[in-house]
Amino acid sequence: MTWRSLTFQLLAVVVFPLIILLLVITFGSTRIHENAMRELVGDRDERAARMASTAIEEQVMRRVNEIRSLAAQVSNSPTGQAGEVLQNADYFSPDFDAGLAVLDTDGEFFAYQGNPVIWDKQAGRLDEGLRALAEDPDLSFYILQPGLQDTPMVVLAPTGDRQNVVAGAFYPGPLVESVFTDAIPQQGTSIAVISANREVLYQQGFDPQNEGIGQHAGVAEALAGQYGTTYVEVNGSEHVVAFSPVEPFGWALLIEEPWEHVASPILQTTLLAPLVMVPILLLALLALFFGIRQIVQPLQALADQSSRLGWGDYSAIEQPVGGVSEIRQLQTELIHMAHKLRAAQQSLHSYIGAITSGQEEERRRIARELHDDTIQSLIAFKQRIQLVEMDWEGHPVVQALGELEGAAEQTIENLRRMVAALRPIYLEDLGLVAAINMLVGETSKQLGSNVEFVCQGQEHRLDAPVELALYRIVQEALSNITRHSEATAASVRMAFASDDIHIVIEDNGKGFQVPRSPSAFAPGGHFGLLGVFERADLIGGEVQVESSPGKGTRLVVSAPIRR
Repeated sequence: MTWRSLTFQLLAVVVFPLIILLLVITFGSTRIHENAMRELVGDRDERAARMASTAIEEQVMRRVNEIRSLAAQVSNSPTGQAGEVLQNADYFSPDFDAGLAVLDTDGEFFAYQGNPVIWDKQAGRLDEGLRALAEDPDLSFYILQPGLQDTPMVVLAPTGDRQNVVAGAFYPGPLVESVFTDAIPQQGTSIAVISANREVLYQQGFDPQNEGIGQHAGVAEALAGQYGTTYVEVNGSEHVVAFSPVEPFGWALLIEEPWEHVASPILQTTLLAPLVMVPILLLALLALFFGIRQIVQPLQALADQSSRLGWGDYSAIEQPVGGVSEIRQLQTELIHMAHKLRAAQQSLHSYIGAITSGQEEERRRIARELHDDTIQSLIAFKQRIQLVEMDWEGHPVVQALGELEGAAEQTIENLRRMVAALRPIYLEDLGLVAAINMLVGETSKQLGSNVEFVCQGQEHRLDAPVELALYRIVQEALSNITRHSEATAASVRMAFASDDIHIVIEDNGKGFQVPRSPSAFAPGGHFGLLGVFERADLIGGEVQVESSPGKGTRLVVSAPIRR
């Protein structure tokens, strides 16, 4: 019979089952590819949204620092020369495309740059900021949020005597556009920034006639402070929407694109799989190997590099990871974004350095005044008490005078300890090793147990800013051990090498969960550690924090030595 022929048996037993298996594998792999590429594009866009929101925040805070700097210049200028100060500060004009102005606390303008019509329109809005600055004398700046795309954002900063206010206005659209320049090369990508009241501050790629951008998918989540991605159907095509909050302004950032545009080349290739027939089995094994080598491993390497990028290692993201073109394109986009973030961070270094120098100068001034005035007055007060005790020897009042003398002595000791913390004299006179040794001794007394100190290598003096930065880092670490760690033992180890210096501070305290990146230190309340990273960054150093709950903490600081 025909059905018993070898051909039919081969078709029925081998070929047909194999074809069905190949079809299942083919269409199953197509679906797997779709999901993988869908998640890949979503992850890429979410990272881009997070990095862009951080860049927008840094751009706004840079303008805040510029206005505060201009307010300081107005404070130091003679009366009536505010206009000259604005004229000389024209290098700020590119950042304030809506103009600069100086006004008093009643809203009267002394001088301004830019279109006067713009400032006339801001008169009503400025009252809100002037009232806020007047009600809170500790407020160093105030931001007036834009309500619409054509309404500028205004930064207000009071002068030192708080008699005048410097205002700078800029449109959020050009600022956002500068962040996204060359950052999103894919065709069909749409970008939008939505204010807290769901008004559109900037949009690119969305339909300008669409009045529902403020109600777009992902806006509510971003306004609530959430990060993530979602997917929407647009004209029969599925789009990935990445959303991110722009803190602390309460904005929402959206990035939308059709993910199929990225996935379609690979999907078209996999659809040809049934034509390969029997050799597809071998190709399937090769495809599995390819998937591991060209997708999984590169993605793992890229994830590791992204984690190191979060800790400030900008060179890590530039190491090639290989893989498919989409992964290489993703890495290229992350490199572009990292370059922008690095440039923005470098532009802030001068501000951070100036602030740090100002803090140290103010500490030295306070320490000098405490030492030369307050402590000397207390010593004279104590000596007068002693003279009175000698004159009233045997009188009952002598006991009260003795208590006053003891309180004065304790106050003098506390002030001397405060002066030593504010101005490390040992650092200036004896160097870094001696100053840290004295700091370790004081910590041992406060902790109630011995803190081990070890110094290895050939000791030598470093540049004064480097020594001061390292001293403050160790001081902050030991202060955290004393106040928070509940440790019973701690150690400080220094090692001088030919080109760098290493300092390791360890304790056996309760430890803590280390944030995934330094940007999470401030929201987590770790402001001291954030200062440690900033000080190390200013001297070209690196910081590593190793800790977990119940297992103590280890802080490693390394800095180059400049001969």
